[in-house]
This record gives sequence, C-alpha cells and structure tokens, in this order.
Amino acid sequence: MLARRPLLVIGLALLMGLLALFALVRPIDHDESQYVAATALAGIGLHPYRDFAYLQTPLQPYLLGPPGVLFGTHLWLGLRLMNALFGLVAAALLWRAMQEEGATPGVALAAAGLALGCDAVLFSLAVARNDALPFLCLCAALLPIVRAERGAGTATGALITGLALAGAVAAKLSYAAPALAYGAYALFHRAHRPPWVIAGALPMLGFVGWAYAQGPDAFRFEVLRFGVEAPAQWYAAAAPFKLTLAGRAVDLVKFLSLGTALPALAIVAGRTRHMGAVEALLMGGVIAALLPAPTWRQYLLPLIPPLFLLLARAWQATPSTRAVRMIVGVFAAAGLAPSLLATAQAVTGPPLVAAQGPGEAIGTALDRAHILTGFVATLSPEMLPAARRLPDVRFATGPFYFRSHGLLDPATERRFSVVSRGNLDAAFAVRPAAILVGGEAQGSGDPALDRVLEDWAVRHRYRPLAIAAPGYRLYIGPDEAAPRLRP
Repeated sequence: MLARRPLLVIGLALLMGLLALFALVRPIDHDESQYVAATALAGIGLHPYRDFAYLQTPLQPYLLGPPGVLFGTHLWLGLRLMNALFGLVAAALLWRAMQEEGATPGVALAAAGLALGCDAVLFSLAVARNDALPFLCLCAALLPIVRAERGAGTATGALITGLALAGAVAAKLSYAAPALAYGAYALFHRAHRPPWVIAGALPMLGFVGWAYAQGPDAFRFEVLRFGVEAPAQWYAAAAPFKLTLAGRAVDLVKFLSLGTALPALAIVAGRTRHMGAVEALLMGGVIAALLPAPTWRQYLLPLIPPLFLLLARAWQATPSTRAVRMIVGVFAAAGLAPSLLATAQAVTGPPLVAAQGPGEAIGTALDRAHILTGFVATLSPEMLPAARRLPDVRFATGPFYFRSHGLLDPATERRFSVVSRGNLDAAFAVRPAAILVGGEAQGSGDPALDRVLEDWAVRHRYRPLAIAAPGYRLYIGPDEAAPRLRP
C-alpha cells in the first residue's frame, strides 16, 4: 500500500523527522530521570517492584528495556526517539480511524494534524516519559471501535481493542478511565463483541498480574498510593495553589489552550447528540485529565484521540466557517509555539547534546578513579547511561521518592529499595560506590535535595573527584566500601 502512495511515505518521513527534531531540542524535563533509570535497570534484567521502585504500571520498562540496551550511552536520546516513533504511528492510526468514521482524507489530515499539534502531545512525544506508549495504544483501539460502532466489527477487531486498551492501562494507570468507560459501553452494545474484547485484554492483564506478583506490597504502594500521597505532600509545601480547585482549573484551561483541544471541545460539545463508543472514550479521557492533582499537560493525552476523532466527524458533517477556522488557527499556533521556541533556543546547542558531554565526563572520572563496578547514587540517574554506569537501585525514582517524608518506615524503605531524605543513614547500611550531585540545579529540580545527599557524602568521608562537568559534583566512597548490586 505504501509503495503505491509515495506522497504518504514522504509525508510520514517528514513527520518523523520533525518529531525527531523536537525530541532532540525539547528542554530537559524533570520527570525523565525515573524513566531513563527504569529502562536502564530493566535492560540488565532487573524487575520493577522486586528489584527497584517504579511509580507506574509496568509495561514501559519491560517493553523498552531490551531494545534500550542497543542505544548504549545514548539511551536517554534513544528513549525520546522511540517516543517520537510511537507518536508517528499513533498519528497514522488516528488519521485512518477518522477516515473509517467517514471523514475524507483531507478532513482527517487536518483533524489529525491539529491533534498532533497540541503542546500536550508534542511535549509527550519529545521527552523520555511514559506518555507516548499508552497514547499509541489508545489510538490503536480506535479503528476497530469505529468499525464495531457502525456494525462492521469482527472478533479480531474486538481482540485488538481489548489488547490495546489494556496495554494503555499497563503503561499508565490513568488510561483505566477511558478503558473502563468503553468497557461499560461495550457491555450494553453487543456489536462490540464484549467477550472478545475481554479476551483481548486478558494477556495484558495477566502480564500486569505477573508484574504485581514480583513485589505485591511494593506494587500497591508505588502504583496506587504514591501518586496520590506524594504529590499532595510535596505541593502542599512547595506550591499549595496548584492543589486547589482554582489552581487546577487555571492549569487545565492553560494546557487546553496550548493547541486546539479547547476549541475542539467546544465544537464537539455543541454537536454531540447521543452517547456512542467514541463519546464514552472521550468522557473517560476527560475524567483521566481531571483526576490527578496538580494538573499537568501530559494528563490531557487520554482525551485527545477521541476528541479529535469526533472533531473530524463534526467537520465532515458540517464544514467549519471561516471565523471558526481563524480561531482554530490561533490556538494551533499557540500549541506549536513551545516546540518552535525550543527549536530556536537549541541553535546554540540541543539540551540532550549538552547533557551528553557531562555524562561522558562523569564516566571518564570514574574510570580514572578505578570505580569500574558498583552503582551510582544520584537524583539525576538520566546522566548515567552516558557515563556507562547504572543508578543505585535505591535511586531509581530520581528525586521523586527521595523528596517525600514519612510515607514509609525505614524498614519498609529498605524492603522496597527506596530511600527518603530523612533516612539516609538507615538506608545506606551498604554504601554506594559513588555519589553524584548537582543535577537538581540544572532544571526545574530542588537543589536542596542534592545538598542533603552531598552533606551525607561529606560526613561519611566520601572523597570529591574532579570532573569536567560544570555544575555537577562527584564523590567516591572510602576504600573499604564494598559496592553491591542491591542494598
């Protein structure tokens, strides 16, 4: 098919190039640390929840860990490029689902392009987080859902729907809201073949159950409790307004306005007359966006695919007026602005290229000090692949568990292989081979957290090691330290 449509091939290649460019130039996001660390650790055969903490459902590190090894010292960039590829495939699937819904290729192209141009989407496809994979899974479910909705569904399509929606939940828990909303709808609409949808979901549910069995207590805390308790604890002290209804409303409108999601919601709401399968998905996506506190742009992703599918349907039925097109154009420009600004700022050097140098310098310094084995304790584990090192498993979540206090007692922290800033002495019964600090001051982090770790290193006679990495400081343990794989 692609060979007979050269313009489609050229378009996809250009889109991939654009997404790869944005992945290269997008500023470093604070959250990337934990996903780079999880992928690196899973790549050597360690298991989330059993061997290291992972604060999400388990699909991404298991799926990306093995191929991630191939990127070597460029793992961080490799994860960004894989997310860009996921975005390319998701956009193609969304475009195809829109045509199945009845939109012409032109209308579908416009609506899919507007979906992809939302800053929430461009951000999520450009950084090494866990948003692009479930976004792709949700888009993969749309085509068989649309076919089933018009009475042309098949058992195979229902299997794909179940597998794709369960895969989205296995990659990110918030996708449970649209998955459950569709599941409830399908149970009352036999054309969607609910037994086959359930059958399709079973392999992924079995995988999550197996991952749960690796460390049931850790899974319950990391996947279910942490996301509720830790952000509330942190933001109550750091930015309490973001937890209020007013603060969340402001953030929601802001992120919806960076792109065409806000006008799309207005258009779709004005033209929706009945509840169908795609409308159920959209309602679930809205719930997924509203539930977390505080509100961040990536939480909008579950609502984007069904929203813009409905927009394509609406525009196909009644073409938009010139005034609407102008308004949509303004919002579309706002959605592209952060990525274009990042591209302009990267003329002096893409952030990931700039980060690669310090990472290599850290590795060189450790080589010269003959610290060839053992894991490195750091709140910036994303720097370690370039250094040819792995993070101490107790710091697999970067700063996110470390900055909490009182969520677990010291004994449970040791059992779950995590460490909080107040329990360093108890957690470091087995000392790390090296301690790296300074990364929290490089972006949106909290330098005070690095100071806690650095003060501990100084108090326990860790020796500073000169490194050609401005802003970073490296300490190596006393000669009697005996690095091990796990504490």
